[in-house]
Amino acid sequence: MTDSSRKPSDDVRFRVLRLLEENPDMSQRDLAEAVGIGLGSANYCLKALINKGFIKLGNFSESSNKRGYAYVLTPKGLSEKTVLAGRFLKRKIAEYEDLKIEVEALQAELDQENDQELGRT
Repeated sequence: MTDSSRKPSDDVRFRVLRLLEENPDMSQRDLAEAVGIGLGSANYCLKALINKGFIKLGNFSESSNKRGYAYVLTPKGLSEKTVLAGRFLKRKIAEYEDLKIEVEALQAELDQENDQELGRT
């Protein structure tokens, strides 16, 4: 597998950054499950985000969690999340528009078939 094929997608990176901003003490296992990726992929994504300076591993001592660390978004990570959120939203709006057109076409097709069955051609 080449490095480019292993690079986490924008959607995965956005979801990971978003989840970690809301839940910095989330485990890799919980993160993987929430994003819908494997544990190894979550680990790879987290390492890539740490290497790029988007998140850092922070310690906190008052945690009931025995791990005692959290993934903290850096200012650079917050900026990246904002950029990724814009791209994510743009893709989702385009998907919505395409789906809306497909639904309207299917509805028209069904209406036409119903009219034909009722002899309203």
